Amino acid sequence: MRSAARAPFVLLGIASLLIGMAGGLARIGYAVPLPLGSALEHHGALMVGGFFGTLISLERAVALGSSWTYAGPIAAGLSALLITGGALALGEALLLAGSLVLCAASATVWRKQPTLFNAVLTSGALCWAIGNGLRLGGAPVAGAVAWWIAFFVLTIAGERLELNRLLPPKPHATRAFVVIAAVLVVGCALASVRAPAGVFVFAFALLAMGGWLLRNDVARRTIRARALTRYIAASLLSGYVWLLLGAGLMMGESALAGAGLVYDAALHAIFVGFVFAMVFGHAPIIFPALMQIRIRYTPWLYVPLGLLHASLILRIAGDLAAFPTWRLAGALGNVAAILLFALTMVTCALLGRRAGVAPHNR
Repeated sequence: MRSAARAPFVLLGIASLLIGMAGGLARIGYAVPLPLGSALEHHGALMVGGFFGTLISLERAVALGSSWTYAGPIAAGLSALLITGGALALGEALLLAGSLVLCAASATVWRKQPTLFNAVLTSGALCWAIGNGLRLGGAPVAGAVAWWIAFFVLTIAGERLELNRLLPPKPHATRAFVVIAAVLVVGCALASVRAPAGVFVFAFALLAMGGWLLRNDVARRTIRARALTRYIAASLLSGYVWLLLGAGLMMGESALAGAGLVYDAALHAIFVGFVFAMVFGHAPIIFPALMQIRIRYTPWLYVPLGLLHASLILRIAGDLAAFPTWRLAGALGNVAAILLFALTMVTCALLGRRAGVAPHNR
């Protein structure tokens, strides 16, 4: 598919992001002057499936190069619009369909290239499908959220393993990774059925995975590089710290209860701190490949990254100290950081086009 034909998929993902963020602000207490419909109640599904699911499915479709794989981002993107419009059952069915297409696409890549990182990517897609299936079957968000977290953690870990192929971890570290990933999936199953100590097992596996990534990712070396390479490393390492913090907050059995300030703090430490730090770090590599655009590095990329972390610290401090004003200010700062990053990326693309720099400018 030509890069111009991929633009509608990206736009669907961006629409889901904007609706999801507006719904999140409305949920926390802001008066958002928009007809958000079901976006308030289903903020998580819009962000996880509508935005990230669409873009991750698109990335996998581009990598595989088969036309049928584009059904994944189409279904995920449209599901967000249907959920927002109130067609919840149809939207969740499409979300499940999109995740199953991603599973099939990932498994196809794994069959062609049977590597550990492809197995991990396939496992991540399967976790997303299980979470979506639980939601379609009527399970509460708290019953699916562990699977959604595993989707992100395994997808990101698999991508880091792939990108670190030139400097692979040592055999004992690889074996430890496999054990951690397996415990993570077992923890998902236990947490989703509210088994005793299930959340603890899940949180322990997240903690171990965060420590493994922080210890073994090549970003520990590339942080000493310059320009874009150093920025990417800074984004990744800071994201791993947020994963550790989120896992620590989740150690209590009530952390995935579906409500409460600790629940809010733990989930946003992972979904905002960890996941969006990964987005900020990987976007300068992924979007040029998806859209065939050129990116010129600018130190201004650190501004939205810094704002993301500072505002999230404020939000989580507001959660833990029960200060509503801090929570409100932190949530608004989170949204501002994401929008500022998008604007900075557009500026980098325009500068790259004008200067004719190489696509990744690394």
